[in-house]
Amino acid sequence: MSCQIPKERIDETIAFHGHSCPGLAIGIRAAELALRELDNPRDTEIVAVVETDMCGVDAIQFLTGATMGKGNLIHRDHGKMAFSFFRRETGRGFRAMLNPAARGGMDDEMAELMSKSGDGTATDADRARLAELRSEVQRRFMELPLEEMFTVTPVDQGAPRPPKILQSLACEHCGEKTMESRTRRFAGRTLCIPCFRLVEQKM
Repeated sequence: MSCQIPKERIDETIAFHGHSCPGLAIGIRAAELALRELDNPRDTEIVAVVETDMCGVDAIQFLTGATMGKGNLIHRDHGKMAFSFFRRETGRGFRAMLNPAARGGMDDEMAELMSKSGDGTATDADRARLAELRSEVQRRFMELPLEEMFTVTPVDQGAPRPPKILQSLACEHCGEKTMESRTRRFAGRTLCIPCFRLVEQKM
């Protein structure tokens, strides 16, 4: 079954992100899955944990309403095309990992052409073929059943804790106010992370 999000919402998502691409399509489908499985939670009730910083995160933010500013969009820099979603009211959650088969076996050719494009050796034919492949994989992402698009596993530990407002402390090196949980102690002084890195030789 193809994507069930209305075309106007998809167009708005593309406008928010700035362009249409396969990565954005992954995020659109992940958001669709989250809203379906968690019964359309309010934007303050859903929590999204993303393991990548790619284009699709914008779609998840736009379509679910989870944002870093509200503390319910959490980035874990694992470099994986994986997304976990929770509903705070019920504690219900799941992790969705992009199924490699969703790419329809186009990975190797795309990777080779992207490498050529990156190092400046791509021909006009290479660039045209890359655009064709990107268009094809994007179409597949938008048309595949969600069950074929992602491998889904339940998450039992519940949603991450809501954010807390913490005290701000002055860094004793630069003087800038820093959230207490992001300070470091070194040689008896309270430092912000950048100043800590200046003096801690192992960083």
